[in-house]
Amino acid sequence: MNTTKEIITDCDHRMAKALESFNNELSKIRTGRASTGLLDTVKVDAYGTMMTLNQVANLSVPDAHSIAIQPWDRGLSGAIEKAIRDANLGLNPSSDGTFVRVPMPPMTEERRKEITKIVKKLGEEAKISIRNVRRDAMEHLKKAEKEEHFSEDERKRGEDDIQKKTDQRVKDIDGLVAAKEKEVMAV
Repeated sequence: MNTTKEIITDCDHRMAKALESFNNELSKIRTGRASTGLLDTVKVDAYGTMMTLNQVANLSVPDAHSIAIQPWDRGLSGAIEKAIRDANLGLNPSSDGTFVRVPMPPMTEERRKEITKIVKKLGEEAKISIRNVRRDAMEHLKKAEKEEHFSEDERKRGEDDIQKKTDQRVKDIDGLVAAKEKEVMAV
């Protein structure tokens, strides 16, 4: 990379990936509401192979307090129930042969506070990764300037652009953290 535009584009792309990763982590955090994202990490022993739940069943959220799972093969209902229990998510699924229902237990105030701490910690980690991307991009700019690919003014403009992008991504993270905290604390 030798132009400021290429360095800034790469920086923006890497920051977007960090933000996307943070968003994925947030979607896995349990709130008081049911979400199929909670079961993304559950692996089911189907046909002698470990498969993700969405590869063997249709997942839906019929209401705010339960998840419905309809296996494509009814014989997998027991394996799905067992996989959810073994995943240590604090969930207790039940099956009627056609559907596996996963009721969401109500969260205590203490648990809600613990989850908000986790959300804040994840937010800080995401901000650190954004700042690391910024640092790398700034170093690339300085290195490219020394190699005389562009002028000092161009480097400073690039640094300003990168700082603006960093500030925006940090603001985005703060917004996501605040929204998730509000969602978790809502009874």
